[in-house]
Amino acid sequence: MGLERLVSVIQEKRSNYDTDLFMPLFAAIQKGTGVPPYKGHVGEDDVDGVDMAYRVLADHARTLTIALSDGGHPDNTGRGYVLRRILRRAVRYATEKLNAKPGFFATLVNTVVEILGDTFPEVKKDPQSVIDLINEEETQFLKTLTRGHNLLNRTIMKLGNSKTLPGDVAWRLYDTYGFPVDLTQLMSEEKGLTVDMDAYEEAKKQAQILSQGRGGWYDDKIILDIHAITELRDQNVPLTDDSPKYNYHAKSEDKDAEYEFDGCIAKVLRLRHSKKFVDHVTSGQECGVLLDKTSFYAEQGGQIYDEGFLVKVGDENVEFSVKNVQIRGGYILHIGTVEGILCEGDEVSLHLDTSRRRLVMNNHTGTHVLNFALRTVLGTEADQKGSLVAPDRLRFDFTNKGAMSVEQVKATEVHSNAVIDKNEPVYAKEASLAVAKAIQGLRAVFEETYPDPVRVVSIGIPVEKLEEDPYGPAGNNTSVEFCGGTHLHRAGHVGKFVIASEEAIAKGIRRIVALTGPEASKALKKTELLENKLNKFISLLNSDDSEISNKDLVKKIVELTDDVSHATIPYWKKEEMRTNLKHLKKQLDDKDRASKAEVTAKVLEEVKALLAGNPKAPVIVQELKAYSNAKALDGALKQVKALSAETSAMFFSVDSEAKKIVCLSAVPKSAVNRGLKANEWVQQVSGLMQGKGGGKPEAAQASGSNVSCLQEALGIAAQFANAKLNSSS
Repeated sequence: MGLERLVSVIQEKRSNYDTDLFMPLFAAIQKGTGVPPYKGHVGEDDVDGVDMAYRVLADHARTLTIALSDGGHPDNTGRGYVLRRILRRAVRYATEKLNAKPGFFATLVNTVVEILGDTFPEVKKDPQSVIDLINEEETQFLKTLTRGHNLLNRTIMKLGNSKTLPGDVAWRLYDTYGFPVDLTQLMSEEKGLTVDMDAYEEAKKQAQILSQGRGGWYDDKIILDIHAITELRDQNVPLTDDSPKYNYHAKSEDKDAEYEFDGCIAKVLRLRHSKKFVDHVTSGQECGVLLDKTSFYAEQGGQIYDEGFLVKVGDENVEFSVKNVQIRGGYILHIGTVEGILCEGDEVSLHLDTSRRRLVMNNHTGTHVLNFALRTVLGTEADQKGSLVAPDRLRFDFTNKGAMSVEQVKATEVHSNAVIDKNEPVYAKEASLAVAKAIQGLRAVFEETYPDPVRVVSIGIPVEKLEEDPYGPAGNNTSVEFCGGTHLHRAGHVGKFVIASEEAIAKGIRRIVALTGPEASKALKKTELLENKLNKFISLLNSDDSEISNKDLVKKIVELTDDVSHATIPYWKKEEMRTNLKHLKKQLDDKDRASKAEVTAKVLEEVKALLAGNPKAPVIVQELKAYSNAKALDGALKQVKALSAETSAMFFSVDSEAKKIVCLSAVPKSAVNRGLKANEWVQQVSGLMQGKGGGKPEAAQASGSNVSCLQEALGIAAQFANAKLNSSS
C-alpha cells in the first residue's frame, strides 16, 4: 500500500486528493492563482477543467520535487525526457486552465517540502536548486508554447472538414517547438482531431536521414558555395553586419545574473533554396535566409551557431525557424524552415534562443578560463590546438607530452573555479594586430590567420591597459586571447566548472571536456549521490552486524563501479571513487578468501575426525558446513583419498542464504569395479536437489536449489552406495 492510500485510509477519506498530503497544495494553488477553491469534480462535472488542473499541478509538483532532489534532470532522452514531459504538462495546465503567472508552479516546491520533508529528507537539502531548475525549464517552454499554438491553430484552419492533423506538422511541433507528440495529441483531441502517427514517424525518419553527417541536407542545397558568393558580390550585395550579436548585457554583477538580449530588425536580402536564389519561400520549405544584419552567431572559431526564429514584421503568422547559422565569404546564412510565405525584401524581427546562447556564452568564457588554468598548471607548452563551444559542454584540445595526472586535472579544475569565483569583469575590444600579438601571456592559435584589427578578450584587466604596455607582466597573470565569440560580462557568471574527461586524441595532443553552469551543477549533484552510496558501503563493510552478505556487497560495489565509470562527474572525483571502490572490493575479496580458507580448514578437520573414528569405512555420506564452497568439498574428498584410499565418499553442503545445495562424490577404482560409479551416484540425488549433476565414474558432482531435501538426499545416497557395494560382495 502506497503512502497516499495509507494516509487516505487513516484519515478516512475516499480520495487521496482529500488528504493532508494534497489539501495544503490545493490551498497554495488557490492562493497563488485566485481561482475558485478545489471542489473535487471529475469528468463532465469539472466543466472548465479547473479541478483537473489542481490535481495535475499538485501531483506533478510532488513528483518533480522528489525526482529533481534525488538528482534527476529534465532532458530529451530517457528518464529525463519523462521529467520534462511531466513539467511541461504542469506548466500548460497552470497557464491555460488557471491563468497562473510564470514562475508560480515552482513555488509549490516549498509546500511539497513542508508536507514530505520528514518522509523524504532529501527534498530539504536544496529546494532552491529545484525551484531554479523548474523555472528555467518553464521559461524555455513558455517561449515556444504560444508559437506552437499558433502553428497548430493555423493548420487546423486549413484542414476544413478533415479531422486528422498531418503528421509532418506534429513532427515540426516537436522538432521546432519542443512539443512531445503526446502533448500534440492531447491538444488535438481537445479540438476533436487525431494525429496521423504514421506520417509523424515518416517525417521523423526523414529528418533523421537528413541530419546524418556534418551539415546535413543544407551543405548541397542551401549553403553558399563559391558560385553563390561570386553572384552576391557581382550584385553588390553587402556583407552581413553581425555586430548586433554583441548587443546584450547582464542585469547585475551577481553570479546568478540574468542577461538581456537586445532586439533586432533586419531586411531579407536573399533567399536560397535548392541551390539557387529565389524571391520567396513557402511553408515547410527548408532554405537559407540572408539578412542585411543579424544578432545570430554564425558557427566559427570553435563556437557553435545560434538557434531561434525570425518573424515577419507586420505578419506574425510568417515565421522562420533558425536551426543553423553559417558564414561564407562574409555572408551569414540563417538555415531552417519557414511557416507562411517569406519574400525577399521583407523585414523580420530576430529572436534568439537566449537560454541556449547563455549556455554557449558560459562555455566560451569557461574555455578561456580553462586555457589560462592549463598554462598555470602545465606551463606555457600547453598550446591550444582546437576547441568546441556547445550549449551542453566545452571541448579543448592542447599539446602535452603525456596524459595529465589526476592531481593535475584536479588542480586545473580548482584553479578554474578560483578564477570564476573572483567574478572579475570580462573585457573585449578590437586592437591593432601587431600590438595585440605583443601582449605578454596572450593565448591564440597562431596557425590561424587573424584580421587586423583583431578582437581581444581579457578577464580582469581592460584591453586598453594591455595595449598601453603590451610587454609588461600583466598579461601573464590573467586570461588574454584573440576571440570573436560571445562571452559573459563577468567570469563569475560561468557558475560551477567541472572537468569531465581528459584523454589523448593524437600523439602529443590531449583533449579535455568540461561543463559549466547547470550541467556542472548536475554533475556535482550526481557526484554527491554516488559518494553517499560509496560511504554507505564503507559503513556496511566496517559494521560487525551488517545483514548484507559479502557476496551481495561485492555485487553492489561492482554495480556502483559501473555507475561511476559511466557517470558524467568530475574526472578527478571519478578516478578517486574508482580507486576507493577498487580498494573496497579488494578488502571484500581478501575477506572472502580468508573466510573460505577458514571454512576449508574446518571441513578438513571434520573429515579427519570422521576417518579417525572409522579409518577403513567403505562408504562415507556426510553433510559438511562448507556452504556453497565446492572447493572445500573437493579438498575434503582429497583428504579422504589421502587418509583412506579405499573409501567411497559423498559430501553435501547447504547454503541457505544462496538457496543452494551442493554435493561432490569420489569413488576409488576398486569400488567402481564393484559397481559403484560416482556419476550414477550423484544422479540418484540430483533430481531431488532440483538441479543437475554429472561427471565420471571416479568423480562427479551436482548442485540444486532444494535446500530442504538434505536429510532425504543423505539417506538415498547412503542406501544406493551400500546396495551397490554389498551386491558385489
